[in-house]
Amino acid sequence: MTEFWLISAPGEKTCQQTWDKLMTATTRANNLSTNNKFNIPDLKVGTLDVLVGLSDELAKLDAFVESVVKKVAQYMADVLEDSRDKVQENLLANGGERRMIMIRSCRRFRCINTRFLCCVLVDLVTYVTRFQWDMAKYPIKQSLKNISEIVSKQVSQIDNDLKARASAYNNLKGNLQNLERKNAGSLLTRSLADIVKKEDFVLDSEYLITMLVVVPKTNYADWQRTYETLSEMVVPRSTNLLFEDQESGLFSVTLFRKAIDDFRLKARENKFMLRDFQYNEEELKADKEEMTRLSTDKKKQFGPLVRWLKVNFSEAFIAWIHIKALRVFVESVLRYGLPVNFQAMLLQPNKKNMKKLREVLNDLYKHLDSSAAAIIDQTTMDIPGLNLSQQEYYPYVYYKIDCNLLDFK
Repeated sequence: MTEFWLISAPGEKTCQQTWDKLMTATTRANNLSTNNKFNIPDLKVGTLDVLVGLSDELAKLDAFVESVVKKVAQYMADVLEDSRDKVQENLLANGGERRMIMIRSCRRFRCINTRFLCCVLVDLVTYVTRFQWDMAKYPIKQSLKNISEIVSKQVSQIDNDLKARASAYNNLKGNLQNLERKNAGSLLTRSLADIVKKEDFVLDSEYLITMLVVVPKTNYADWQRTYETLSEMVVPRSTNLLFEDQESGLFSVTLFRKAIDDFRLKARENKFMLRDFQYNEEELKADKEEMTRLSTDKKKQFGPLVRWLKVNFSEAFIAWIHIKALRVFVESVLRYGLPVNFQAMLLQPNKKNMKKLREVLNDLYKHLDSSAAAIIDQTTMDIPGLNLSQQEYYPYVYYKIDCNLLDFK
């Protein structure tokens, strides 16, 4: 389980005391959760009116960014297809750390030393629990509204690019799948481009024609015994088995053109089905080339698309966690007042003790909002119109971060 509770509580004499009190209540006594400090820098507060308006805007932006993060993650799973077990290892975040990498290449008379900076990618849990504000992407000298607009613009661009790239790749993939289905279906409908050859047919004859007949495997003996007598003008010993699948075989037979209708009727009566097919070398060649082209194009687009998804998943996820940080900051200032004095904390609940953890947090912080605490104390009662699971309002600032981003069907 990778669900986190991002909360904040007002600083007491020091923020460290707030932290110590949480640790004592949740980990040292009964191991209810694993906790980490969540570092939020000194952001510009602005006016109360701006904070109130921004609180609603950030809630909408949070939902939008989360939806984009999940769309990118889910599309990564769709693109990897049969390699879905490798999805999680591609869903990483830029940990903000850069390491110097050295490559040495020794040759006969010289040694080349190359150094470059490499961004360290980390799993999502590591990124969240070690969160550090990205000063380069989101300058804290900017107003809170400007920072939120930077995130909104960035993630909107990712969303638009994803739609365009997904549409192009899905069209290509769909066209290829349609051709593959034609090549893998029943012998009555599948493409014959890889099955028949020119020498299988009598071509350019004014009187003769080669027909293709689908015969169930259980009727092979009947076909061999009766095909010459199904109608007049069937060329003796002209049948050949060209291909067979698990259920049927594709036979060729040569007859006079004027006997086609009669032969078709009698064949159907005996459970032999004629394929309406005329050998055209150019069309068959075009089908093969189209299959090759689509397959090649898909392979060419696969690598760059996966790389784009990896990079932009990281960007979107990082933006999402920064929005969570903004929401904690804004809500904490609105609730606890100025000067800014609160401790943001990230809790990873012990799954078996989530209810107990919620009770402990309520006891710890109910003095912050007595009316809210009174409501929470009554959660066991059936109160019409009250749905706390939707409201998720507590006397402390609270937001959930769920790193389970994939919905496998």
